[in-house]
Amino acid sequence: MHIRDILAPGKPTFSFEFFPPRTKAGVEDLYRTILELEACNPSFVSVTYGAGGTTREMTHDLVVRIKRTTAIPPIPHLTCVGHSKQQVEEILRRYAEAGVSNILALRGDPPRDWPDYDWSDADFRHAGDLVAFIREFNESGAHPDPRGFGIGVAGFPEGHPATPNRVLELDYMKAKVDAGADYICTQLFFDNHDFLDYRDRCRLAGIEVPVIAGIMPVLTLGGMSRMAELAAGARYPAKLIRALDRAKGDPDAVERIGIHYAAQQCAELLDNGVDGIHFYTLNKSKATREIYSTLGLATAAC
Repeated sequence: MHIRDILAPGKPTFSFEFFPPRTKAGVEDLYRTILELEACNPSFVSVTYGAGGTTREMTHDLVVRIKRTTAIPPIPHLTCVGHSKQQVEEILRRYAEAGVSNILALRGDPPRDWPDYDWSDADFRHAGDLVAFIREFNESGAHPDPRGFGIGVAGFPEGHPATPNRVLELDYMKAKVDAGADYICTQLFFDNHDFLDYRDRCRLAGIEVPVIAGIMPVLTLGGMSRMAELAAGARYPAKLIRALDRAKGDPDAVERIGIHYAAQQCAELLDNGVDGIHFYTLNKSKATREIYSTLGLATAAC
C-alpha cells in the first residue's frame, strides 16, 4: 500500500521499526516478533539498512518476506553512503518488481571502518539527492504503481547533528519535501515539547507533509547510554532521569518505568493531534504491546 493511502484517512498511524539480524536464528526470532505485532494491526513497518549498505541483502530479503507473508506494508530504509546511481536504481527496480510501495530515504553514515569516506565524490551527498533520484525513477514509469514509490525522510526534533543552525535545518527539510518526500519520520526523542515545537516550525516553514513521531522506550540503563550515542545525543529530561534513579538499578523497575514513560509520551502526542507514532522496537514485541494496551489500542490478539 502506498504511504499516501496509508496516511490519507487523517487518523494517526501506528508503525514499527526492525533491523535485519545477521544470523538465521535471529531472523526466525524476529519473524516471530513480527507475527506477534501483526496482531496489533500496524499501519506499516520499516526495516533498517546497515551503514554503507552492509545489510543490503538482509534488508531486501526481510522486506520481501514481510510483503509476501503478512498483511503489513513494509518500508525499507535506503541510504546514500557507498552507492552509485546505478546501484540505487538496481535496488529500486528489485523492490518495484517485488511490489514494495515505499522507501525511507536517508543520508546514512559510513561504516566505522571507512574513516576517510569522501562525500565530495559520492553520487548522493545528501538525502535530498536520493529523494530526487527516487522521484526521477518514479517518473520513468518503472514502478507498477503509477505514483511510483512513496518516499519518507528523517526528521530531528532535537536538531540534526550535522546542522547546528536550526534555521538552515528546516530549509534543508523543506528542500527534501519539495524534491518529492511524502512524509517525515522523526528520530527518537524523550521530551514531547521538542517534537511539538519541531512540528510547528515545519508548518511555519511551509512543510505540510505528515510528521510521524519516533518513540523508543528506555528498557535498560545500558541501552539508555547506547541510545544516546546512536541517536546523536538524545536528551533525557530530568523527569525521566529522576524516575530511573528511583529504580536503583533494578532491571525490572527500569523496564516498567521506561514503558510507562513512553506510554505517557504517546498519550500526550495523540492528544496533540500527532500524525502518527513510530515505535523503535529493537526487534522485541513486549514493550510495544504493553504501550498499546495502556493506550487502549490493543486488540484481543495483540
